[in-house]
Amino acid sequence: MNEADVEAVITFIRTEDGGRRGRAASGYRPAHLVNDHYLTTGVHHYYDREFLAPGESTLGTIAFITPEYYPHCLWVGKTIKIQEGANLVGYAEITRIFNPLLLMQADGAADAEA
Repeated sequence: MNEADVEAVITFIRTEDGGRRGRAASGYRPAHLVNDHYLTTGVHHYYDREFLAPGESTLGTIAFITPEYYPHCLWVGKTIKIQEGANLVGYAEITRIFNPLLLMQADGAADAEA
């Protein structure tokens, strides 16, 4: 899980709207709903700052764990939910996909195992 799988615009929901209470440091490891059936952990790294506060957005990378269990589920422009347990705390809009295993197939169909 050392290599970044995707680049994304990462946005945290404001605290008053139900988001996190405090800021998150680069290296934050929340859960990500990568498809309708799979929630996985990923490590955030922010390009232009060390911390991201509720209500803020930044460009960064996410390195997911075990992407072989949810192949072909992402595409540029897809927005995935960022969660802490069952609580939605933000969104990540995919801007680049570095890991080809995660890229949605050209016909738009997800892998049958996903």
